[in-house]
This record gives sequence, C-alpha cells and structure tokens, in this order.
Amino acid sequence: MLSKKISNFNSSDNKPRILSLFSGCGGLDLGFHQAGYETVWANDFSHWACESFRKNIGDVIVEGDIEQIDPNDPTIPDCDIILGGFPCQDFSMIWKQPGLEGERGNLYKSFLRFVNAKKPKVFVAENVKGLLTANKKKAIQQIITDFENCGYYVQAKLYNFAEFGVPQFRERVLIVGVRLDTGFDFHHPKPTHNETGENGLKPYVTAGQAISNIPQNVSNNELLKISDKTRRMLELIPEGGNFTDIPKDHPLYVKGMISHVYRRMHRNEPSKTIIAAGGGGTWGYHFPEPRAFTNRERARLQSFPDDFEFVGSTTEVRRQIGNAVPPQGVVELAKAILPIFSGNYKKVDLHKKLKAEKDVLFHDRLSKIRGGKQ
Repeated sequence: MLSKKISNFNSSDNKPRILSLFSGCGGLDLGFHQAGYETVWANDFSHWACESFRKNIGDVIVEGDIEQIDPNDPTIPDCDIILGGFPCQDFSMIWKQPGLEGERGNLYKSFLRFVNAKKPKVFVAENVKGLLTANKKKAIQQIITDFENCGYYVQAKLYNFAEFGVPQFRERVLIVGVRLDTGFDFHHPKPTHNETGENGLKPYVTAGQAISNIPQNVSNNELLKISDKTRRMLELIPEGGNFTDIPKDHPLYVKGMISHVYRRMHRNEPSKTIIAAGGGGTWGYHFPEPRAFTNRERARLQSFPDDFEFVGSTTEVRRQIGNAVPPQGVVELAKAILPIFSGNYKKVDLHKKLKAEKDVLFHDRLSKIRGGKQ
C-alpha cells in the first residue's frame, strides 16, 4: 500500500521524477508511484483537489492557473517524466462539446509548453475517448503533430481500464511521447484482464467484488440522501439496468430521459463509467440496495485504496473521484516505461520511425489508436 506522504525527491532513491500537471486529486500519480516513481512537483487549479493531493501524495503541489506559470521558473525542479490529464470536458462524448474550439480545449498547449521547456525523456497525457472524434478528428491529429514538433515520437492508444484490473468499464486515450534522442522503443502494454479469464489473462474485477466488505470507519463513506421518488424509481430498475427499464406506462417514466441516468450496478460485471458531475440520476446506483453509491464505493470502483482520504464536501469529493485516472489502470503502462530511465534497452532510430509514421495517412494512424476500430 502506498504510504500517505511522499518525501521530497532524493536522487539516491533512483526513482524517476514526475512533474505532474492537471493533477487533480492524484490518481495518475498514484498509479505511477505504485510502479516505483516519485512526484517532485505538481499543479492544479482546484483548491480541494490540491488538498486531497497534498494529504495523500505529498506536499509538492502548487495551486494555481497553469497558464500563469512559467515552466522555466527556477523553483520548478527538473524531471524525468511529465504526466497530466489536460481538461477533457470540451472533448467529452456524454454531451456535445466544442473540442479544441472550447474554452478549455486548448489547455493542452500549457502541457505542451512544459514538455517543450523541460524536455523530459517521456510524457504521458490522458484524455477522454471523445478526443478521437473532436473537430472532425482534427483535434487528435493537431495534438500529436504539436508534440512531434517538440522532438517526440508519439503513440496514442484507447484503453479500457477494465482490461487492466479496474472494476469499471472506462475508456480513455493515453498519449505517450518518447524523446527522439533516447531511442527507446516503447510499446503500450497488453491487457491483463478480460471477461472470461481465458488466454492467460485474469477475469475482470467486478463491481460486486470491488465494493464488498468496506470497513465501517473508512472515510468518505457517508450515505447520500435520496428522495422517496428516486427510491421508488430504483426499485423498478433491474440489476445492471437504467432508467429505460422503467415501464413506459408507469407514472414515474419520463419520455426522452437519456439512458445513462439511474444506472444500477451489476454485481458480476465491472461498473459503468463513474462520472464527475451531472444532474439527478448520474451518481451511479447500488444493487440490490435502492440507493446511490457512497463516495468510498465510487473510489473503490476507481481502484483507489481505502487509505486514500479525499478532502472537501460530498459533491466536491464526487467531482474529484469522477475526474481521476484510476490508479490501477496505469500501473502496467508505468512499468512499460521504466526501462527508459535505467538505460537497459536496445536503442532504435526514432527519427526514422517518426518519418515512416508521418508517411502513413492519419486515418490509418487513428485506426491503430482505436485498436483497429473505425
């Protein structure tokens, strides 16, 4: 289990040094720490997310607007790797969003500024699946091109974190850039889990397994008050179902309600995607109990350990958990990157690989990112 506090980086530890951007409560950092990394500096705009990060990851986070921070500031230490999930709301597929043209869509350029200034051996950027189709697929193309122009060989891949031991179906794009002069031939890790547990893989971790046996005194586990109407609606929805399962002739049925509301867990499957915010019916709901998930249950579905204590109101903690990268989902990725720091690898000509990649139609590159899916 990761210790509560992380000491300032000591070069004798030989741990790869993380510079963390758009850090949130620290889910991405936690996954990398579990693989042997160390965060030496971090930044986020949200006060309560910073408080949670500070409490669990370490007192290395700076609260403030990244667009106002100079990456060449002498108080920002050198690093080996930059991590970050630049804001994804403008790329989300749940609601129609403007992509790069949105107010927050261009914040990836702040991530780009830090990469260009610090020149880490590698960077990892995380975003929602909607990034692949935003602006008629031009957003992902522009982002990859910009990072390539900074001197990196860039490989993006669509992950389903359930395939890496997270008890949740959660698809996210992970963009990995390797500095050209390292010659490190990175490959995204192969899944460790599948539905059946066949072909040498482990079976998915289910929602029922994840939220069982929660200690009574654990933090962030308060029950959410719901209305009698919501309780009656939930009693009409079967295990693994949602609002559309309510009979259309029932008084509680509302025409036009979207299917991702009032989702109830299926105990023998990973949960549906845990989201950060939204109106009534978007919390995610227990089965067989007719109630909303507690924040601790949501945190477990995001693969956070019970000693990770979130700071803030119930709604604020919900936001932090829903915005986070599930730590378990990136542990294998973090391990796959480790050899670049030890130098224990066979070098390849990344300049040559990049040239060959640019000769491929971006449509074909996008198909590869999606795992062959169009």
